Amino acid sequence: MREQLDSLIAEMVDKGIRYADAQREFERRFIAQVLDRQDGCLLKAAKALGIHRNTLSRKLVEHRLKRR
Repeated sequence: MREQLDSLIAEMVDKGIRYADAQREFERRFIAQVLDRQDGCLLKAAKALGIHRNTLSRKLVEHRLKRR
């Protein structure tokens, strides 16, 4: 996994993607996948992410993500 991540980061740097954009997109996709795996349950997803449910709710609004 480390090699895949290094390769992805190198590709993003080569394409001129800014840190803030990369961070935002990673967070958005990470949250979306965890939420999907928890069948849209905020409480379970927040626990899996290691964040408070209210923080997750704010992140959903921030990233314009919807629960199933």
